[in-house]
This record gives sequence, structure tokens and C-alpha cells, in this order.
Amino acid sequence: MHVTRQISRRSMLKASGAAVAATAGLVAAGRPAAAADGAFAHPGLLHTRTDLDRMAAKVKAGAAPYTAGFARLTANRHAQSGWQPRPQAVVYRGSGTPENYTILYNDIHAAYQNALRFHVTGESAYADTAVAILNAWSSTLTAVNGSADRFLAAGLYGYQFANAAELVRDHGDFELARFQEMLSEKFGAMSDDFLARHNGAVVSNYWTNWDLANMACVLATGILCDDRAQVARAVDYFKNGAGLGSIRNAIPVVYDDGADAGLAEWLEAGRDQGHALLGVGLMGTFCEMAWNQGIDLYGYDDSRFLKGAQYVAKWSLGGQVPFTANTRRKGAIGGWSGSETVTAAAGVDPAMTRPIWAMIANHYTRRRGLSAPYLTRIAAKAAPEGGGGDYGPNSGGFDQLGFGTLTFTRDRTSTAGTSASPSPAASASASTAASASASASAPVSASPAPSAQGGRGDLAATGSGDVVGWTAATGITALAGGLLLLRRRGRRAG
Repeated sequence: MHVTRQISRRSMLKASGAAVAATAGLVAAGRPAAAADGAFAHPGLLHTRTDLDRMAAKVKAGAAPYTAGFARLTANRHAQSGWQPRPQAVVYRGSGTPENYTILYNDIHAAYQNALRFHVTGESAYADTAVAILNAWSSTLTAVNGSADRFLAAGLYGYQFANAAELVRDHGDFELARFQEMLSEKFGAMSDDFLARHNGAVVSNYWTNWDLANMACVLATGILCDDRAQVARAVDYFKNGAGLGSIRNAIPVVYDDGADAGLAEWLEAGRDQGHALLGVGLMGTFCEMAWNQGIDLYGYDDSRFLKGAQYVAKWSLGGQVPFTANTRRKGAIGGWSGSETVTAAAGVDPAMTRPIWAMIANHYTRRRGLSAPYLTRIAAKAAPEGGGGDYGPNSGGFDQLGFGTLTFTRDRTSTAGTSASPSPAASASASTAASASASASAPVSASPAPSAQGGRGDLAATGSGDVVGWTAATGITALAGGLLLLRRRGRRAG
């Protein structure tokens, strides 16, 4: 029998501006070291120089499964050197606006896929195409607007833009400084603002994936732009943030006993499968980008993310998982309010997949040498992973950059089998970040407070409407007084 559990108010209201020194990253064997002068490692977002060299060598040698992963890349229409960008002055996402954000994410994925194809093949036409796309957008874009969904656009497309740019940052024709300015002002600042003010809503109003998308943008922007204070803010929010994207709020319950030992409940498993997959993919992306700068978040809090990812993998495969009921507050500060109670994990469709598993499974089983049976199974089932354009035409199919079979498959390292939580030792990168002053963590206010703050429409507690294909078998009934009670119709697949 489930016992309803309120999300800890103390945890939810904990300030994310805690001393950054207390949240400095841990060094683990096998991690790329930051430069001796404390600068960020480049390339150093989702892919390092070692990663890129490995992909090229494995594909050239005809090694499996890299060749299958590369075949998925070359077959994708976005990965072609003839791609023509369509930059927009203003990007809109959300109801009530002339949405055109599909143009943006298609161009971003074309830039990323062409850049990746260049690093595997060495053919300059692909790098040139990626640079042309990025330059076109940095010379044209003036704003990201829309309803509350503008924050999803800033977060998702900001971190993806940064990763595409990181792969061609040394190209002679790339306008890096102009791109950095665009990314910081039009994406990173908005994501910073969201994490600080949550669009004028109570801090638990927005589900986990909203926070994680914006956390990924802040981190990726900070690394691309060599902004130490920004990286420190992102890492501190992962550990101590008040919203549902920080690790203990995203993964609120760890099961330590019985058959479920080693699993940890993913909060959005009570919402639906698609958003849970999105969240796990985003947290993995965040951890991977931090790892490549010498900051271990994969192993943070006794590898809490491993337990949460294992939970979602088992559940997505059709397995039974425990669930502790929870209630979250919703609404605007000083305006309407309500709550939502979730009492069971949503139904799943075992056929649903997203290209998120290779990255996570390879980290824990190959880099760390840990047992992760559900991750291993679901990664094998999803392989070879494709990317944007291979998982449907709507935005959900472009939320991850993908191609993990090609990019994240790795040999077991000689250090595998070491502790999941390595002994702490400050890396050059983490030490410099830790020395950032408390004032550096003050967010940039990039967007105005929501108009009609007490109104419900702009808070958009559930996000974009184009995740219809992800909706699980749930129903929402509105009750008097603004209370929203989530009722389960059953645990059939859907």
C-alpha cells in the first residue's frame, strides 16, 4: 500500500546558491584532464578529442557496433553536406504564437550531424556545412519567444547548439565569438533565469525535464564560452537546486532493501513514459558534459543517477517497479494554486525508445565496470541508436542528439571495477570553479516576469502539446478549488 509523500519542503526551498566550494567535482580515473592552466578542455561537451579519434579509428577498421552506428548517421537526411539552413530572426515555441521552432531544431541537428560526420570521415564538406548553419543562425537570431514553452526551447536547443558548435570551434570560418554571444544572450541567460524564478511559478510547478533542459543549457553554454561561474551554478543546482531537476528531487526515493534494492524512483515515472525517458536522457547528458570537464556527477550521492536510470530502464522494459506516492504543489506565486498527487507508475509501451541508453550504459559498465543489467538490456535493445529525424517528426524525436552507439560505445577501461564513488581530489577545472565568488552565482535576468502572473495559461505545467505520442494511460480530473488529482486507469501499455 502506497503512502502519500509530500515532496520535502525543506529540500524544495533549499537555495541553490550554497557555497560552490562545497560542491566541487570529484576526479575519477579515466576522465579527460583539464588543461594545466585550469582552462576548460575543448572539445569537451558530449565528445572529447579521444572520443572523436576513437570513432574515426573504429569506423575505419570496420569494427562493430561502430559501423552500424555510423550507417545510421550517414542515412539520416540531416547528415548531408547539401543541407541549407533557414535562420529566423525570432523563434517561437508555445501556444498563442506562430510557432516556427521546428526550423531551429532541424537546423541544429543538421549542424551536429554534419560536424560528427566530418570527425569520423575527415571530409571537409561536412564541417563546412555545419559551420555555415551555425554562422547563419548567429548572424540572424534576435530572440527566442513564445509561451512558457520558450524556456523548453532555450534549454533544449541551447545545449544542442553548444554541442554542435563545440565540434567545429576551431574551424577557420566559424564565427565563434559571435556564436558565443548569441548562445549566452538568447539561450543561456533565459535558462539561468528559469532556474532562478521558474517563470513566476512555485518551484515545484514545472516537472523534472523542464529544469534538466535548462540545467543542460547553462552547463553547456558555460563550457563553450569558458564561463567558470556559469558552470559552477549549473553543477551546484544539480546537487542543491530547489526545483524538480536537482538530483534528489528528480530521484526522490532510493530503495535499499529486498528485490528492489539498487533502484531509485524517477519522479516523472508517475507522469508518463515519454517524459521520463526525456528526463533520464537529459540528466545523462548533463553528467557526461560535466565528466568531460573533470566533474563526477555520475557517481554523486552514491551513484544515485545509476539507480534512477536502472529504475526507468526496468520499467520501460515492462518490469514491475515500486512507487512511493507523492504530491507536488502547482501554480503561480501570489496567484492560483493547486496540487497534483501521483500514486502509481504510469503505463508503458516497451516498444517506445529514445537514443539515450548507450551513453549511460557505457559509462557505468565500461568506464566504471559496474553491474547495470537493466541498462545493458535496454541499450542493446535500442541499438544501433539513431538521432534527430529517426524518432518521428515532432520535437520529442529531436530532444536528444543521439547516435550513442557510434559516439559512446567504448572498450572497458583498465580502471573499470573501481569504486562508483571515487576518492575526492580536486581537478584543476573543479578547483577553479570552486573558487568562484558567491556573487557569481547570481542569475542573469534575461526575460521579464510573466505577465498576469496569477494567470494559469503561461505557466504551462505540462509543456508542449506535441508529445501526444508519449502520453501514457492516465487521466487528469479537475476538482473544485484548483486541486488536480491524477487518477490511474490501469497499468496497461499505452
